[in-house]
Amino acid sequence: MSAASTRSRTPDRLCAEAVDLARTAAEEAAAPGVVGEYTGLVSEGDRVVTHFFECKELGYRGWRWAVTVARASRAKIVTLDEVVLLPGPDALLAPEWVPWSERLRPGDMGPGDLLPTDAEDLRLEPGYTGEDEPLPSSPVSHEMAELVEAEDAEVTEGAPASLPVAPTRGSIAAVAEELGLRRARVLSRYGLHIAADRWEEAFGAKTPMAQAAPAPCVSCGFLMPIGGSLGQAFGVCANEFSPADGRVVSLAYGCGGHSEAAVMPRPPQPPPPVIDETTVDPFPLRPSADSGSVPAVPDESAADLGHS
Repeated sequence: MSAASTRSRTPDRLCAEAVDLARTAAEEAAAPGVVGEYTGLVSEGDRVVTHFFECKELGYRGWRWAVTVARASRAKIVTLDEVVLLPGPDALLAPEWVPWSERLRPGDMGPGDLLPTDAEDLRLEPGYTGEDEPLPSSPVSHEMAELVEAEDAEVTEGAPASLPVAPTRGSIAAVAEELGLRRARVLSRYGLHIAADRWEEAFGAKTPMAQAAPAPCVSCGFLMPIGGSLGQAFGVCANEFSPADGRVVSLAYGCGGHSEAAVMPRPPQPPPPVIDETTVDPFPLRPSADSGSVPAVPDESAADLGHS
C-alpha cells in the first residue's frame, strides 16, 4: 500500500475533531429538531472528512445528514465543504425507476390506451417511398428477379398429385405445391364466410378496442398481409404489445399500438443556462473615475460645498 493511500484512509485529526462545526452546519441546513445523534465519520481523502448525524425527519427513516469538512495544506482552520442528506445502509428507498418501455408487457394495453413507437423502431422499416426501387425484402426485388431469370421452369409429366416424389425447385409442380393445388380439398365459399365471421367478431371494427383505436390496422406497419381472397379484408398482427399479436385481424380493426398513431419525439435540447458558470466575468481592480454616484468635480468646487 502506498503512502498516499494510507494518508487518504486515515482521518485528518483537525477535521475529525470538527464535530461541533459539522453539527452547526447540519442544523442550519435542516429544519429545527431533525438533526439527531452523531453516528460517525468517514475519511474522503487527504484533509477531507465527512461527519454523519442521525435524521429525525418523518419519512426519512435510516437517512443521515452528511457534513463534509476540509482544510488546506499546512492550515489549522477547518472549513465547511457541503451539507447533504444521504441514505444510510438501512434507509427506506423508493424502488429503482424503470422506463415505461421496459415495464410494458404483452397484454397490458386495453381499450383507449395509446402505445407510442420510436421513430427508429427496429421492428419497422420504410414502406412506400415513391421510388421504383423495391425493398430488399420485397418479393419483387432485384434479387428475386435475377433468381427467377436464372432458373428455368421445368414441365413435369402428369398432375402434381400423381408424382412419385416431391417436385424440384423451380418446376411447375413445385409452384403448384406452394399454391396448395396438391391438396385434396380447399375451403369452400361457405368455409371462407364463416371463418371471416369468426375473425370479424373477435378482432373486427365493432370491438371495444377498435372503437377506441386512433387508426385502423390497414395503415399499421405491424400488419402482415395474408394471401387468398381473405387477404382483402384481413391480415395478421405482428405487434407483441397488441392484444391481437399473432391473430388474424380485420383491416378495420385497431388498437393503441398502431405504428403511426403516436411517434415518440426526440428528446428536447436543454435551453441555455441563465447563469453561465463556465465563463469568467472580468472585473477591474480599481473603479473608474466616473463610476460613482457623485460626479467628479474640480477641487475648488468641492471646497465650496464643504468637501475635503
